[in-house]
Amino acid sequence: MTQGLAAAGCDVTLLLKAPVTTDRLVAPLMGAEHVTVRRPYEDRLLSDLGPRGLTPDQAVALMTRLDAERRFDLVVVRGRRLAGLAAAEEALAGRLWTYLTDVPQNVTEMTSTAVSELTDIAVASRFLLCQTEELRGFLEAAIPAACGKSVLFPPVVVAPEGVAGSGTPHERLRLVYTGKFASRWNTLEMTGLPAALAERGVAAELHMIGDKIHGDDPEWAKRMRRALEGDDVVWHGGRPRAEALRLSAECDIGLSWRDPEMDASLELSTKVLELGALGLPVVLNRTPMHEALLGADYPLYAGADTDSVADVLTLAADPEIYREAAERCRAASARFTLERAADRLRGYLALALPPMPAGVDPERPLKVVIAGHDLKFFTRLADYLMSLPGLDVRLDEWESLRAHDQYRSRELAAWADVVICEWCGPNALFYAQHKRPGQRLVVRLHRFELYAEWPRKLDIDKVDAVVCVSPYYASLTRELAGWPADKVVVLPNWVDVAQLDRPKLPGAEYTLGMIGIAPSRKRLDRGLEVLAELRRRDPRYTLAVKSKQPWDYWWIWNRPEEREYYERTYRSIQRSDLLAEGVVFDPFGPDVGAWLRRVGFMLSTSDDESFHLAPAECAASGGVPAVLSWPGADTIYSARWLHDDTAAMAEAIHTIVSEGRFDAARRAAQAEITENYALGRVCDLWTDLVVHGKVPEPVDLTRAVTA
Repeated sequence: MTQGLAAAGCDVTLLLKAPVTTDRLVAPLMGAEHVTVRRPYEDRLLSDLGPRGLTPDQAVALMTRLDAERRFDLVVVRGRRLAGLAAAEEALAGRLWTYLTDVPQNVTEMTSTAVSELTDIAVASRFLLCQTEELRGFLEAAIPAACGKSVLFPPVVVAPEGVAGSGTPHERLRLVYTGKFASRWNTLEMTGLPAALAERGVAAELHMIGDKIHGDDPEWAKRMRRALEGDDVVWHGGRPRAEALRLSAECDIGLSWRDPEMDASLELSTKVLELGALGLPVVLNRTPMHEALLGADYPLYAGADTDSVADVLTLAADPEIYREAAERCRAASARFTLERAADRLRGYLALALPPMPAGVDPERPLKVVIAGHDLKFFTRLADYLMSLPGLDVRLDEWESLRAHDQYRSRELAAWADVVICEWCGPNALFYAQHKRPGQRLVVRLHRFELYAEWPRKLDIDKVDAVVCVSPYYASLTRELAGWPADKVVVLPNWVDVAQLDRPKLPGAEYTLGMIGIAPSRKRLDRGLEVLAELRRRDPRYTLAVKSKQPWDYWWIWNRPEEREYYERTYRSIQRSDLLAEGVVFDPFGPDVGAWLRRVGFMLSTSDDESFHLAPAECAASGGVPAVLSWPGADTIYSARWLHDDTAAMAEAIHTIVSEGRFDAARRAAQAEITENYALGRVCDLWTDLVVHGKVPEPVDLTRAVTA
């Protein structure tokens, strides 16, 4: 992490936990450019240091002290206890980049206490760095506050220059294991492999590098130590990382064979990647994660016992199999280089620390107020504006549509250079009434307010821009409100492509999706018509519905016509042979990114929509939008994703899948959404509007990339 941040352009201060007794780990960092190593013991940074290293409390105290001396832009922490204490420090909130490894990795371990602790960490963190997609998905499902903050930071492989395996196995096969010695890592069983191979006519020796023998079971630890001194086992002891890799490169096959209990781990072994980078094939357990890394047909997957591993190693003695396995491991490791890590970190730094907009003065920042009763649709834009240097952004969060702290609102109205009203409701009327000369007022209008009384009461002369999310609703707003055409501008909804772009799960092309099915104008019944038509052709098609249920909304369920619609629609699912086994209801929640991994097509079958984000989010995730031509749909999505009726939609979906065009279609959809609605682009448009009053150009769907 230190090397990656330095390569990404940061000045890095590394705070060590313990006194340096060997320089195996820190030697590459001492004297490195843009890296400062702080040594609490040698530099006597605290007076009460114990013999076992900094406690988490001491570490946080030192971090806050160093931060007070020279404020850091970000603070990277690893370890759940340390992260929990750092999250409680208000001075560090919002700047924590928390690297999560020692967290619960199954549902039974995710207790209410763990959820509460991890929620606090997520709220205080700018990013949660997850080693694998599997860990990120699990975390987001369990911790709603992690959604939108969880990003990938896989293991980083830094192989010494010029160090690599020979490419062909020795006549006496050399096996190598490097790391800690523990029962679940099968290190004791590994020492029996040379004898098992000898029974198969393969001469072999085992090289083991490391000096940490877990002593949870003293008897096991004694047996492990005796085995390290046995025949055909070469124990090198603990070695500096570079030397351990050099010794490994002199061997033939790496071992990462573990107890089956560890197959459900959500972490990826760095040792596997390091050995692959050296050009060594690795014997490892068959797991979904390893299959995604090396392929389902990788030849060196281990079984559960020593004999099965010996059988695999016997295969590896064949030069052809050896070369294939080595190349698979080398290619996989190439995706985890320090250069890749630095590129990834540069992207996260650009999100967390955007550059100062042209035309603002950091000595006299532009004062911006964001006011509204419900800011959930504006949160990411507000976070972005708050992160911009040269802007001083404050929130005026109203308790409800009409209830607010009038004294604070008046104070902010007198203070602000620019006011953004989220919703064209009483908040917009208030700020229009209290607008000062020279102040700019921007109002974002949603479908909800368009037919209410507030737009008719708004003094449009006091408003500099009314923002609508689509050209159709902008036109409708001009018509219904009678406002000047140039006052109503289009600024589209944003799609966080970086968060949603995740690997699809196998078979995703057969899963249709719907997000939000209430009220009835969302037309779940039409989605079921599409599903039924597809299941007549292929029973693999299913519909996944992520939504609150209609009875969760009192204002929907209390209306007889709404209740009757859902009772009729759900009854049709139960009674239909085509539908009964083909519809899955998933709970409402912010974990959309993980959920979309299994969805290939997102249905939009509504009577009307102002924008309908779900198809765009699916496209960003690597899926395909399927949109009925509701009014204005053609101003948001290009014609290739629009359909006249449910039969045409089903036909288009099945044609894409059956003709093998799913990958081409989803690439085209993702390119279109990225070009027009990516979060970064929309943030830039809002920056231009807020800072310079610049009105954006409308989206041009004629330039959409063709499949």
